[in-house]
Amino acid sequence: MGWMQDEAGLGKCAANYVPLTPLSHLLRAAEVFADQEALVYGSLRRSYGEYHERVSRLASALVGAGVAPGEVVATLLPNVPAQCEAHFAIPACGAVLNTINIRLDVATVAYILDHGGAKVLIADSQFLLLAMEAIEAMEGPAPLVIEVPDEQAGVPGLGEQMDYEDFLATGDPGFDWILPQDEWESLSLNYTSGTTGKPKGVVYSHRGAYLLTMGTPISWRMTLFPVILQIPPLFHCNGWHHVWMAPVFGGRIVCCRNVTAKAVFDAIADEGVTHFGGAPIVLNMLINAPEEERRATDHLVRVFTAGAPPPAATLERIEAMGFEVTHVYGLTETYGHVTECLWQQDWEGIEGDERAARKARQGVAFPMMEPCVVLDGNGTPVPRDGATQGEIGLRGNAVMKGYYRNPEATAEAFAPGYFLSGDIAVQHPDGYLQIADRAKDIIISGGENVSSVEVEGVLMHHPAVLLCAVVAKPDDKWGEVPCAFVELKNSASVGEDELIAFARERLAGFKTPKAVVFGELPKTSTGKIQKFELRRRIELGAS
Repeated sequence: MGWMQDEAGLGKCAANYVPLTPLSHLLRAAEVFADQEALVYGSLRRSYGEYHERVSRLASALVGAGVAPGEVVATLLPNVPAQCEAHFAIPACGAVLNTINIRLDVATVAYILDHGGAKVLIADSQFLLLAMEAIEAMEGPAPLVIEVPDEQAGVPGLGEQMDYEDFLATGDPGFDWILPQDEWESLSLNYTSGTTGKPKGVVYSHRGAYLLTMGTPISWRMTLFPVILQIPPLFHCNGWHHVWMAPVFGGRIVCCRNVTAKAVFDAIADEGVTHFGGAPIVLNMLINAPEEERRATDHLVRVFTAGAPPPAATLERIEAMGFEVTHVYGLTETYGHVTECLWQQDWEGIEGDERAARKARQGVAFPMMEPCVVLDGNGTPVPRDGATQGEIGLRGNAVMKGYYRNPEATAEAFAPGYFLSGDIAVQHPDGYLQIADRAKDIIISGGENVSSVEVEGVLMHHPAVLLCAVVAKPDDKWGEVPCAFVELKNSASVGEDELIAFARERLAGFKTPKAVVFGELPKTSTGKIQKFELRRRIELGAS
């Protein structure tokens, strides 16, 4: 009671309260690490002082182009320095950053530009045609287009729109950044994949992004001057926020436009990369790289893997190559990774298959999140027995503000007081989550639930299998049965019967694939296998 009576005079003021924003990281780095390398891309190298100046110029130029606080500025860029600069400059002029996936079709890009109301679009020369066709298809006002050529990648400018460097030249390097007055202000707008309808616009706050940049280093055990290879696309959950986080440590971002095994191994050897994130497909790419693309390294590289449940076989093989891998989990709606398979001290003696299986769990909440739960259909936590399935519910500071201009979807997603992920999982007695499947990917065969993740994990142990995905195939007797789509390693071969027999030795009969389709698997820009496309192939009679 005494504290309540003494609250007078204990309010917020300029001295004791500053709204949280990741912009503050670069402002500090420009003072503390001015001469430290901040960005690397091929032969291009920029210090934090130069980085800050260019960001200030871009923010100023956007204001000069008529961008007002709260308006949207979009980008259509791969992982190049201009995309990193935009991540700071667009919010630094008070605007909202909207990074658009460079692999989308014209109609979807047009929808995003219309729905988000972009005032300006900053586009890479390679994707300028896509940008202009999308603008032609828009219903609303067209944005101003700024073209970004890429000399490092040999992508010349087309010269039909204002050049990025010319645009920066119109800006003031001493521009006074427009920082948020309220940390709940919107920072960025990220659209979901839209595989089941129109994509939804996920809104991040300055507060949530700041806290993710502070929670991630704890989980990644980072120290000063890390070298981060930017593999996750900056149009996907803002690149898992690694660009916003790097200035905290005076870290160096190594931009990676095209993700290849050679590019990754070269960056590790030549730039001393210490950290990178990537989907399991990236790990598989490194595991199966030809000998001539591999480069030896004598330092530890810490890897976050996310985007799909990594097969235990993949984790076992990549760790044998000297990488320290942590499985993390999250969604667009949670700013990226928000759970981690934190390795406990008393697990150190665990080796082999059991170690890899333990590492494949989705784990526990990051430090800036509240404990995660698995909920039944009534919104009640399921028993922590490692067997009872339910839907993952997430709560904490790195959960989206909501879906832009879609209050109904927002209310539905937050209905039980948690964000409902759509992922089906179990929770172990120690609180660790383990995904069984996406809700829509569960296969019900003869009344039995079959986890596609479990079947995929078994098939990935076959030495000829590079990647696989398992989906439901209609069946007159069982309703539906597992059908495996398999991409083989170069020069490897295995027949359908042999692969089915391999699975039958390790799975219950009803879980064993009843058909196998060989060929390259369709993937998203972040390396996720597009199961909706595989279902469509089944509908068209591909198997």
